[in-house]
Amino acid sequence: MAAITGKQYIDRINRLKTNVWIDGKPVTGNISEHPAFKGIMQSQAALYDIQHDASLKGVMTYPSPTTGDQVGLSFLQPKTKEDLAKRRAMVQQWAKSSNGLMGRSPDYMNTTLAAFASAAKFLEGKENCFPEHLLAFYEYARENDISMTHTFIDPQVNRAQFYFENTDEPIAAKVIDKNEEGIIIKGARLLATQGGITDELLVLSAAGVIEEEKGFAFSIPSNSKGLKFICRESFVGGDSTFNYPLSSRYDEMDTIVVFDNVLVPWERVFYYANLGVSNNFMMASAFQPFALHQVISRQIVKTEFILGLVQSIIDTINISEYQHVQEKASEIIIALETMKALVLKSEIEAEKDAWGFMRPDRTTLQIAINFFPRVYPRFTEIIQLLGASGLMSIPTENTFQSAVRPDLDQYLQSKAANAEDRVKIFRLAWDLTMSSFGTRQTLYERFFFGDPIRLSSQLYNSYDKSPYVRRVMDILE
Repeated sequence: MAAITGKQYIDRINRLKTNVWIDGKPVTGNISEHPAFKGIMQSQAALYDIQHDASLKGVMTYPSPTTGDQVGLSFLQPKTKEDLAKRRAMVQQWAKSSNGLMGRSPDYMNTTLAAFASAAKFLEGKENCFPEHLLAFYEYARENDISMTHTFIDPQVNRAQFYFENTDEPIAAKVIDKNEEGIIIKGARLLATQGGITDELLVLSAAGVIEEEKGFAFSIPSNSKGLKFICRESFVGGDSTFNYPLSSRYDEMDTIVVFDNVLVPWERVFYYANLGVSNNFMMASAFQPFALHQVISRQIVKTEFILGLVQSIIDTINISEYQHVQEKASEIIIALETMKALVLKSEIEAEKDAWGFMRPDRTTLQIAINFFPRVYPRFTEIIQLLGASGLMSIPTENTFQSAVRPDLDQYLQSKAANAEDRVKIFRLAWDLTMSSFGTRQTLYERFFFGDPIRLSSQLYNSYDKSPYVRRVMDILE
């Protein structure tokens, strides 16, 4: 098999009959037809179809190293700086389909798995580690274009620095037993975006200081026995792309993952019961540089979209002559060009790791992921400040098809657009910044790669400041 089509993706997910609950009810029938999932699944399917556009073959796919079939380029493990540039072009081609609004488009998890597999040698010779299982799963996912979600964090029970769970029944998922077939997991994990609409669930958990049973890595089919996905409220406002231009297409459901004595077959276990490995594998692997390269490439496309939306508002209501408006739009331009420069710098300063894979510069990407969560909420604020009351004067599609349409045409027209076109722009701005979908987008970008304060501390502690301190000492001496 090779790169799949959108129809193959939807058919495959429908056949799984995964245990998904939303609003207190299990999803029955084809999940692709459920109001909460059909929009995002159609958008995801469109991404897979792009892989089969003849004009984009060299951008979206590459020949499999094992079969020669065309497989998704998001699985490519870069060996050169040119490979990194190819990966960026692929990510941004896909991101343009959703204007960067799909944070869990397939390339994110494909990149994550490729990064982990590139560090399989780190697991060699270590107790309870199975690098061959990780490599086999990577090849299986690549050759079958498997869609994945992941869960990497524990439930928010107690955020104290040294909290140790002491309950009769597990809260955070952990290994409670093992047998000749595999390990058995019980408990819960957060926060699987697109949970229930992917083929597989990839799970990584760090053990912490002493809780060895909480340290493991594996992947299992989403319909595994005992596995359950509990959804938040859907943010899909409705089917109308006039009323809900973004949420109707791109609401990536977030889920709590419950493991009720889930058996993970040995061939799917990458490691378990090894404190050192579970606490260090993610950082030792290329996960952070590979994943951040993908994330920031997508965020650039999203920033381009936001700049386009802001300029559309400016043009529509003719406010470009005001300097404060120019200043606000310039903030977005500065952020966009900063992000572009950082991702290019990360490629220019890339170096091969110990296993021969080309890693984009980690420090540069750390700076980018510290920068974007701070400016994205400002983008939302700028749109609200420029849109003002126009973000509230947004009648629905049905209103434009009613007897009061002449009133709308008269009173909601603008300098550069008729009433309907003006409202379309402002409904788009509202859906991006003020609807449930839009506020979720802001929260999502704030915490996309973890707690912003922790990311700042990580950057501070890893950044080599000594050459600059020496220059200060030199002048004093």
